[in-house]
Amino acid sequence: MSAIDDILIILWGFLLIGFMGVGGFFMFRKFLKKWPKEDGNSAMDWEEYYIKKTKHMWNDREKELLEDLVSPVPELFRDVAKQKIAGKIGEVALQKKRKTITQDILIEGYILATPKRDHKFLRKKLHQRNIDITPYEYLFELE
Repeated sequence: MSAIDDILIILWGFLLIGFMGVGGFFMFRKFLKKWPKEDGNSAMDWEEYYIKKTKHMWNDREKELLEDLVSPVPELFRDVAKQKIAGKIGEVALQKKRKTITQDILIEGYILATPKRDHKFLRKKLHQRNIDITPYEYLFELE
């Protein structure tokens, strides 16, 4: 074997180890999300609970708004992000004892569910839809 073949095999080995590391990282994050908390339920269990409890409360307009707001998320992660955000929106709606998911509840839940670094995309999307964000400024400051 030549030196080039040796280098290619070594590079291929590092590439495989790198891909397995990235895949393992995401699998480990999912595992941690399923790990039960103090109350016996995991974060994913609570998300599913809130989604199931509030499924009947969603209108088509709010579903479409949620779809639009998560559109900047890469398609590979969009379903996971949407589930997390919908769970938080459901939690907010139940805490406030609402009968339906309104635009206000949706935006509040979205802000609370997303990390600060994503808030500029949210602000941009809300501005494109001509939605005033001043009532939600205090939520952007939390954390």
